[in-house]
Amino acid sequence: MLKFDVIIIGSGPGGYVAAIRAAQLGFRTAIIEKDDTLGGTCLNVGCIPSKALLDSSEHYHNALHRFETHGIILEKLGVNMPQMIKRKAEVVSENVKGIEFLMRKNKIEVLKGVGSFAGGKRVMVTANTGEVQEYESENIIIATGSRPNTPALFNYDGKRVITSTEALEIKKVPGRMVLIGAGVIGLELGSVFGRLGTEVTVIEYLDRALPGMDKDCARELVRSMK
Repeated sequence: MLKFDVIIIGSGPGGYVAAIRAAQLGFRTAIIEKDDTLGGTCLNVGCIPSKALLDSSEHYHNALHRFETHGIILEKLGVNMPQMIKRKAEVVSENVKGIEFLMRKNKIEVLKGVGSFAGGKRVMVTANTGEVQEYESENIIIATGSRPNTPALFNYDGKRVITSTEALEIKKVPGRMVLIGAGVIGLELGSVFGRLGTEVTVIEYLDRALPGMDKDCARELVRSMK
């Protein structure tokens, strides 16, 4: 049984940063990831891809509404959504490669599979093939991150009723879109599609959008979506 000083379950920003720091302090470190790529939700289906789409949609919005002021006339301006999604995927891929490089550079062992506790100081890693390996460590860090909530009431099917994950792969600009939740994720994606011409409606249970943010900042962000 292989032994490590530190094992981290989850390779998102919490996990890979902890792994790098532990390795830099001289600990023999391993990180467990169940998905094919490192980086967790933020890098693969969260912060990074949404920012890439925000960047692309802002270029389109500026070309549509502001270029003429600068004397720039464009004809047949349109949105090539598959290309926008392709460019987003390339941004994600480059960032994933960066994390993989940091793992190699800091001599961190990457274990692919689902991590679970096997009792005491032992961790079990179940690969996609079903193969199971056990490892031992004095220190175990849980950094399993988050995933979208899909209440049964919403009839989530991954096609018409989707989460932020599927929204990052839309290949055609929707005519209309309803966002349930006026948090950061919802408003980021609402901004993307609103700039591209989608009629966006936001539903929020609380009395205002972005309840965790300063009111003036939240108001300005919502105004920018119109």
